[in-house]
Formats: sequence, C-alpha cells, structure tokens
Amino acid sequence: MKRKLWQRLTNPSSRYSMGALLLFGGLFGVLAWGGFNWSLDLANTESFCISCHEMRDNVYQELKKTIHYSNPAGVRATCPDCHVPRPWIYKMIRKIYATNQLFHHLAGTIDTKKEFEAHRLELAKGVWATMKATDSRECRNCHHTKSMDLASQSPRAAKRHQEAATEHKTCIDCHQGIAHKDVYKEMLKQQEAEEQPDFNVDF
Repeated sequence: MKRKLWQRLTNPSSRYSMGALLLFGGLFGVLAWGGFNWSLDLANTESFCISCHEMRDNVYQELKKTIHYSNPAGVRATCPDCHVPRPWIYKMIRKIYATNQLFHHLAGTIDTKKEFEAHRLELAKGVWATMKATDSRECRNCHHTKSMDLASQSPRAAKRHQEAATEHKTCIDCHQGIAHKDVYKEMLKQQEAEEQPDFNVDF
C-alpha cells in the first residue's frame, strides 16, 4: 500500500514527466494567484464601489460635499481607503462580509432611494460599530495622533486630540459622520426624538 502510494506520488502520470507536471503546476499557480490579486485590486477601486447605483446615487454624492473629497492639499480619500482594511487577512474578512451586500444588491433590498434611506441608519451604525471595534484602523492609515503637529492646529483641535490620546479614544468617537453628514444628522434627530418625554400618557 505504501509502495503504491509512493509510486503514485513520484510518478503521477505515465504520459508526462514529473518535471513537466511541476512546471505546469507552478505556472498555473502563478497565473491563478496573479488573477486573484488582480481581481482583488479591481474590487478595491472607487470606480468599482460606485458601479452600483445604490452607492453612486446616495453615499457617493454625500462624500463629494466633504473635505475628504476636495481640499486645499488635493488629497482624496476614496471608498476603499475608509472601508477596506489594508492588512491582507482583515481585507479578506471584509470581502467575505461584503458578499452580504452583494446579495441585497441582487435581491433589490435597497434598490430605490426610498428603500435605501429606510435601511440607511441601520447600515451606518454597523459601519460605525466596526470602526469603533477596530480603533478606527482605516482612519489611522492617514491620520495618527503621534504624527500630528498639535502646535499647528487650532487650540480647540489640539486640546481634543491630546485628550483623545490620553483617554484612549478613537477617531470615530468624535468624527462620526465626517464623510456622510446626512446619515449622522438623521441619527441625531432619532436620538432627540427618543429623549423627548411622552406626554400622551393616560392617567
């Protein structure tokens, strides 16, 4: 049994030599890995993100009104910069989660603007929770308190950033809704409504 297994491993084919099979397998592996990474890079572009009308007609329009899209320095943050992790393992996890969004796109769950807005706050809260749990990892790709020149900031901003560092706060604690202000305003309205006393109580 062991001899047959060894023969199968050392001579897997009577037609092709071991060298030819190894060469073919190596070339196929390189092409497969290259194709996978090419597809991954393609899916990490802003043009890919806004190829779906749900993103292009809603959240992307909000982003275009913010400093992350247009600023004096001419440095733009695209969708993947804020929503896709750079470390490979976390990027793969994010891509797996994204298949749920693909399902809802195909199912038409948020096909119209009205349907999108109905689920908007729920979707945003999910993103905010992830950012909180990861210590605003994607924000820190560009912004980090250790690299900030606090002396060049306004007194208020410098004070807040110093407090954030000492109190172990994360970016999303203070900058929630920085790129999508519309949904942040919606959340504030909901919170205000929940805090209002109910005067329609029967005594």
